[in-house]
Amino acid sequence: MVETNKIRNFCIIAHVDHGKTTLSDRLLERTRTVMEREMKEQLLDSMDLERERGITIKCHPVSINYRAADGQDYLFNLIDTPGHVDFSYEVSRSLAACEGALLLIDASQGVEAQTLANAQLAETQGLEIIPVINKVDLPSADVERVSRQIEDTLAIPAEDAILASGKSGIGVDEILEAVVKRLPPPRWADHPKSRALVFDNQFDSFKGVICYVRVFSGTLPLNKSLTLMSDERKTQIKEIGKFCPAPVPMESLQEGEVGYVVTGIRDVAEIKIGDTLTLSDEPATEMLPGYKEVRPMVFSGLYPLDTSDYEKLKKSVGKLRLNDAAFTFQSETSVALGFGFRCGFLGLLHMEIIQERLRREYDLDLISTYPSVIYRVFMTSGEMIEIDNPLELPDVTLIDRIQEPTIIARIHAPNSSIGDLLALVTEKRGSCNDTETIDETRVMMTCALPLNEILVDFNDRLKSITHGYGSMDYDMSDYVESSLVRMEILVNNEPVDAFSTIVHRDKAEAKGRALCAKLKEILPRQLFKIALQASVGGKVIA
Repeated sequence: MVETNKIRNFCIIAHVDHGKTTLSDRLLERTRTVMEREMKEQLLDSMDLERERGITIKCHPVSINYRAADGQDYLFNLIDTPGHVDFSYEVSRSLAACEGALLLIDASQGVEAQTLANAQLAETQGLEIIPVINKVDLPSADVERVSRQIEDTLAIPAEDAILASGKSGIGVDEILEAVVKRLPPPRWADHPKSRALVFDNQFDSFKGVICYVRVFSGTLPLNKSLTLMSDERKTQIKEIGKFCPAPVPMESLQEGEVGYVVTGIRDVAEIKIGDTLTLSDEPATEMLPGYKEVRPMVFSGLYPLDTSDYEKLKKSVGKLRLNDAAFTFQSETSVALGFGFRCGFLGLLHMEIIQERLRREYDLDLISTYPSVIYRVFMTSGEMIEIDNPLELPDVTLIDRIQEPTIIARIHAPNSSIGDLLALVTEKRGSCNDTETIDETRVMMTCALPLNEILVDFNDRLKSITHGYGSMDYDMSDYVESSLVRMEILVNNEPVDAFSTIVHRDKAEAKGRALCAKLKEILPRQLFKIALQASVGGKVIA
């Protein structure tokens, strides 16, 4: 048993690709948690797609034993976090399981949009932050500039920062000592009842759902009955243990420790991430703070290219749903594309990853329809309905007004591209509310935009305008009334339901022309002329 004041729970947060997983690998190697012969690059990223895109999607915790310079033995629990904006709720839950964070900043790239968003998340969770400037051995590293950025934008004293390199192992010992000295021991340990936070889960075909938990107070012993506090559901602990990095079964987990619990529940949706576990015979009365239901924000139809693959697609989306409670789907049919599914995602990256996994792991060729968001339609009868599919939009005569979701985007970019970015934001029906200078070469623009407008090509155009140096992250804002219409594409005077989209009235003609031009290239040549038209409310506009 480890004394609670000798436990340190921390995570590493960073912008995508700033070297977080590589640094985790070094920490595991230096503390002999993993012997060098077992070491493979990006040990904690277990999905092929994670290794390939260099992003972390699922977080893998690991327990590390460390003997500090003062001769005492400490237990570190390192929780890896996803760094992309779509997964910010996953990041916030991982942060809630920690008392401290290593904030990793690339010495050549500096503070990016995601760095700032994650640092703010960590501050709201009350975490102690240790800034680490990573990749200092790169020829393009500019430590002085990055130190100034840390002081100016994050308001953390630059002398607190540790210089490191995950690749060559510079600064790793200094980081381990800083974790002991600067991060606090586990909080809330003196609560009278047992409480544990579920910060992630994973599906195993033999064991069912494996919950990743952080015990805040009390003990969770094997074979005891548990209550899930969000819906009072009862279940039993069938196996409990720690990750060293592979799962090692134990008799119990005590306050301050991080590990896993197997309950035999088979459906991921039943164990909600952010939920609190407590013992059924002596239950706690209040949940741990910060729990919220996750709702998909972006919707798209997925259809198999070969209609005979429908059953295979049905099985595949069912399997993906097992590991990803934020992904939703329901079957739908289209006259043009046959049978398929209407799927809901957290955001664009989430959508790309799911589609990529279906193509790669399940060998499916897919057609995806134009992505859409949830619109609120207020009827003349006084009723309000929410729709995510253009085909569900009622007749124009029955609609009083339509509202669409908006976002507040924070765009970090070089000074030289402000003009082009403002033009892009204006073209996307947005407005720039504030521009802040980060240092002599970079600015942060705060813009309000409709969510619908950033779905398709916004990020690609942001990257090309800023030559790859721009980054963006966003928060959901309010619903705003807008002049929206349904645009249909007619092929040979017949409307094709799969191409229907909801667009702003002023942009309908331009979008219609672009879509018709694209279809003209794609559709196979015919013996006679076929008309391609875009129409709004029965009137042909392009």
